[in-house]
Amino acid sequence: MRDLQVLGRRSSILQLEALSIATGECVLVAGDPGQGHTALALAVTGRLSGLSGTVALIRDDGSVSTDPAALRRVTAVVDLPGISEPDDVSTIGTVAAEERAYAHRPSGRRAVRQWLATQRLSSRRHERVEDVPAADRTRVLASLAAERRGVRFIVLCLPDRHGGEPADWWALAQALASVGFGVLVQCQRSSARDLGALLPPAQGPEARRRPLVEALRTTPGPAIPAPTAVARAPDGAPDADDAPDAPDVADVADLTDTVVDVPPARAAPPDQHPVDEETRP
Repeated sequence: MRDLQVLGRRSSILQLEALSIATGECVLVAGDPGQGHTALALAVTGRLSGLSGTVALIRDDGSVSTDPAALRRVTAVVDLPGISEPDDVSTIGTVAAEERAYAHRPSGRRAVRQWLATQRLSSRRHERVEDVPAADRTRVLASLAAERRGVRFIVLCLPDRHGGEPADWWALAQALASVGFGVLVQCQRSSARDLGALLPPAQGPEARRRPLVEALRTTPGPAIPAPTAVARAPDGAPDADDAPDAPDVADVADLTDTVVDVPPARAAPPDQHPVDEETRP
């Protein structure tokens, strides 16, 4: 992704010079509320039209696509506030059934019970999402996104807003990357600093206009133990009919089967692939 800008009615909602994500990679982007998290999650996954800049998908064979539909097929947006987050009053069992049905996975009662058992959440299947511990919530939603056919890149949206320890969702993100997904995690600056990122404090009148920044980037090896239910590797090519239409933003030009970024002349490693998910409206 390069020179990305999303304009609001009065000012710029998002400005980002460059960001790349490859399969097997874990990238942390930090910024406080109101600094473009929603726009970024939608833009990098081909779900926003009307933006300027480029977001591109570089496939294993070296071909490049700037088609938003291609981005949507290989990306998944997890728990984006107001867009893909589950209803707080829905039960974990209901959310699991709906997401598995959407992913074309077995979604009957028995299948859902078995799946929740792999998550060690059988006893919580009747609990509301709002009552489930933050770490479990993020793990379940990310694991369900990883079930979607064709998904190669996963965006975890502000998991720190639910509380809990940043180390929990960061470990989850690294586990997903260790089995082949490209993972973009969005969080607040304070959480990034808790994870060891060296970010200056955002203070003064310019604080609210400070742009999102890349805080951490890792490439976990296969030795990273995957949390329960995220130990599956990405599927192969996605089905063309699985991805929904983009909301409304236009220029998406670089996110490869290995990248969600557009640093000039960066080739996608032959063994990398992106992840797909839709932001379910």
